[in-house]
This record gives sequence, C-alpha cells and structure tokens, in this order.
Amino acid sequence: MKLAEALVLRADHQRRINELRQRLLLNARVQEGDRPAENPQALIDELERTAEELMRLVQRINRTNTATELEPGLTLSDALAVRDSLRLRHTAYRDLAQRATITQDRYSRSEVKFQSAVNVAEIQERADQMAQAHRELDTRLQAANWLTDLVD
Repeated sequence: MKLAEALVLRADHQRRINELRQRLLLNARVQEGDRPAENPQALIDELERTAEELMRLVQRINRTNTATELEPGLTLSDALAVRDSLRLRHTAYRDLAQRATITQDRYSRSEVKFQSAVNVAEIQERADQMAQAHRELDTRLQAANWLTDLVD
C-alpha cells in the first residue's frame, strides 16, 4: 500500500469513528418501553474495531514518515513540520495585513482616525511568500506520498 492510500484510509477511519460516535449518542437512551433504533453494543464493537485499525494505521504512517526522506537530510516528518509552520505563518501574516489595512469610514473630522502600525505591502508580500512555499512543499509531499510504500 502506498502512503497516500494509507492517508486516505486514515481519513475514512476518522470519519467513520465520528459517525459511529454520533450514532451511539443518538441511541444512548430511549423512552422506557422503547427500543433504540440501533443496537448500541454493536456500534460500540464497531467503534472499537475501527479505532484499533486506525491506531495501527497511524503507527505505520508515522514510521513511514520518519523513515522516508523527501530530500537528503529532510524526512517526511520534518517536511510536515515545515509545512505546518509555513501555514501558521501565512495565516498570521495574512490576518495582520488585513487588520492593518485602513479604510476610512469617518463621517466627521471629530471621529478617531486610524493609521497602520506596519507596512501592509511588506506584510502581504511575506504572506504571499509563505503561501507559495507552503503550496510548493505540499505538492512535493503529495508526490512523495504516491511514490512511498507504507512501512510495516
């Protein structure tokens, strides 16, 4: 199995567990004399099986990410951390640029006038650079995921 396939399967398991959780909550109690729409014990059993499969799959994904290099000296795990950092920084810079952008909605000269405390163009350029670096790294990671066999 390729790493990309395992990642899709992981997402499926996570969705399934969430769905089972919701169904369990809906069937957790019934009015006296009524029966639940679904057997809660059967749902619990399926939840346990799916959670165990997910755990084993995540362990294999983690071992694969640690053992596989995207480039010399950069494992997939390290590249994922870099990608996450780029995403966080992009969001922070984008939000800062949006907040610092001044639109004057004053109706009289007595209203408070605001000014930007940062260079909006420079901050927006940083945000754009982070977004581009994130996209490029994410593309490389996606390609690697389809080329990498999942470790046992």
